[in-house]
Amino acid sequence: MREVWEMIDPSSSYLEKNDIVVARQLTKRFGRFTAVDAVDFRIKQGEILGFLGPNGAGKTTTIKMMTGLLRITSGNVWVRGYDVTKNLKQIKKSIGYMSQKFSLYPLLNAYENIEFCGGVSGVSRKTIKEKKELITKEIPREILTQKVRDIPPGIRQRVALFSCLISDPEIILLDEPTSGVDPEVRREFWAKIYDLKKKGKTILVTTHNLDEAEYADRILIIHNGRIALEGEPSELMRAEKAESMERLFREAVTGHEAN
Repeated sequence: MREVWEMIDPSSSYLEKNDIVVARQLTKRFGRFTAVDAVDFRIKQGEILGFLGPNGAGKTTTIKMMTGLLRITSGNVWVRGYDVTKNLKQIKKSIGYMSQKFSLYPLLNAYENIEFCGGVSGVSRKTIKEKKELITKEIPREILTQKVRDIPPGIRQRVALFSCLISDPEIILLDEPTSGVDPEVRREFWAKIYDLKKKGKTILVTTHNLDEAEYADRILIIHNGRIALEGEPSELMRAEKAESMERLFREAVTGHEAN
C-alpha cells in the first residue's frame, strides 16, 4: 500500500495506515438539494463496514460517487490511493459493485448475465467459462438457464453476488444485498461475506435489516446526507446504553435531527 499512498500528499494528517477508502468532505448536490453533505469516513483494508440509514439518507449516492457513477460536487474520495476524479480506470479494476436495483438484466438468464459482467470487467473468456462451471456446482443448470426475472429472489441475489465477484475485486460494495429475501437466505449471504473477509477482501454493506449491522466490524449511520454515528457496534451500544441495534439506530437518527 505504501507506494500507492505516495500519490497523495504524505503530510495529510487525515490518512491513516491500512486505509483503503478515504472520503474527505464528500458532497453531492442535485440542484438545490444536498444528498450527501460534506461527509468524512474511511474504510480499513480487510474490514466489513455496515452502512446504515433511512431511505434517502445518502447511502447509494455515496457509493455511486465512490465508483465514479455519479460526479462528485465537491470533496474527494481516494480508493487504494487513487483519486476517483482523476484515476477512475485504475479504481474500477479494484471494485466490485452489487447495486440495489440494477445488478442483473432480467431478460437474460444467469449464464448470460455472468458472461456480460465478465466481458465488461475485462475477464478472459477462459475465466468466464470456468466461473460458469463453478456456479453450476452451486445452482442447478435448469435454474441458471431461466430468465433472471423468473428465478427465486434468493438465487437471484446469489447470481448477482457471483457476477459482482467475477473479476476478483479487492473492494466489494454491496447495496442492500439481502433486501426482499428470507432470514435463511440472509444468513447464507452473510456467511459468504465472512468467507470473503477471510480471503482479505474489504466489504461495504448497506442494509435496512438492523440485526445485520451487528455482523459488521464497524458501522456508519448516515441521516440527511451526514454521518450521525460511527464505530464498532458493541462499543457504540455500550457507550450509548442502547439495549439493541434498533434502539441505537433510532436514537442516532432522532438525535441527529435535533441538532
